This record gives sequence, structure tokens and C-alpha cells, in this order.
Amino acid sequence: LIFIMHLQEFVTVLVRDPRIQKEDSWHSYIDYEIFIHTNSICFTRKTSCVRRRYREFLWLRQRLQSNAVLIQLPELPSRTPFFNMNNPNHVDHRRQGLQEFLEKILQDALLLSDSRLHLFLQTQLSPEDMEACVSGQTKYSVADAILSFASLNRRFPIEDEEEKKGKNDADSDSESSSSGLGPSDDSISCGCKASPASEES
Repeated sequence: LIFIMHLQEFVTVLVRDPRIQKEDSWHSYIDYEIFIHTNSICFTRKTSCVRRRYREFLWLRQRLQSNAVLIQLPELPSRTPFFNMNNPNHVDHRRQGLQEFLEKILQDALLLSDSRLHLFLQTQLSPEDMEACVSGQTKYSVADAILSFASLNRRFPIEDEEEKKGKNDADSDSESSSSGLGPSDDSISCGCKASPASEES
């Protein structure tokens, strides 16, 4: 039916809820929640939310640029030596810059075809694991990784109900998921509000 084609596609992205995370007794960093809501056929999941830090945004921009050399990617908020994570204005300015960066990227069809972008937005995989997945070095595909993370993420009430129905089956296999994504991490399974384990300094 042709009239179905007129449904307007949209992608809503929000960067919000900055939180200070302690790496060790000397080092801390801020991560941000990235919330996606979309009806685009480009996305495996229509709603998702993950937490990412500034360093991971830098990695994403570098990888997208290397794969789309003819496109001038939008800039990230600059890395300044005067950035103070205890200053709400500094933190919010960076958060706004990160959101604008993602909004611009998500308007470009070529960039939307990059699997790294989808893994960045819809899983909590580290940059190293995203690279391994995209290059076929993992047992799981990009779609497997996204769907597996979504099944752990209980932020959305509807998904939470579905999860409860299948919970008894999943309990016996919690240490090693069938997709090969490894141990189930409690900090991820309780939703976006929790911090992922940091994979780099």
C-alpha cells in the first residue's frame, strides 16, 4: 500500500543525565546517557539508552571520519584543560555539544549506514569490542549485540514485562549469554541509570 510510505521517519536523540564516575581513588570522569527513540528502519531497536563518556565520542568521530572521508563531520565540543566536572555550566555546555553532534550525524544517510554508530548508540560495548564486532571477529553480529543489550536493559516498562515472562529461562544462563556477549553485568541490567564498568583509563 503506497500511502504507508508517507509515514514520516524520525530519530530523536537526547544526551542527558551527566554523572561523575570514579575510576579509582585518583581519577574520575563524566558519562552521559544517550536516549534514542525512532521509527527509522535503519535502527534495530526503536528505543534504547546507554551511557557514554567524552573519550568514546572522540573515538566515534574518528572512526566515522575515516570511513566517510568525503563528508565533513560536525565538531565535538573542544577538549579544554580548563574543563571542570564540578562546574554545572561546563558540564551542560559539553552535554549540549555532544547532543548537537549526534543530531547532525543522524541526519546523514551515509553515516547512518556505519555499524559502529549503531553499536555506540545502542549497546554498552567498548570501542575495542565494537571494532571486533564490526570486523567479524566476534561470535555475535551487530544486530545480536544490540538485541542482547536491549534484553538486559530494563528501563522501558513494556520491555520489563516481556523480560519477566522469560526471566526463568534466562536465569540459568546468566553467566554466558547465548549471543556470546559474555557475563551479564548487573550495572547494565538495571538500566541506563547505572554506570557501565569502565574499560579504559
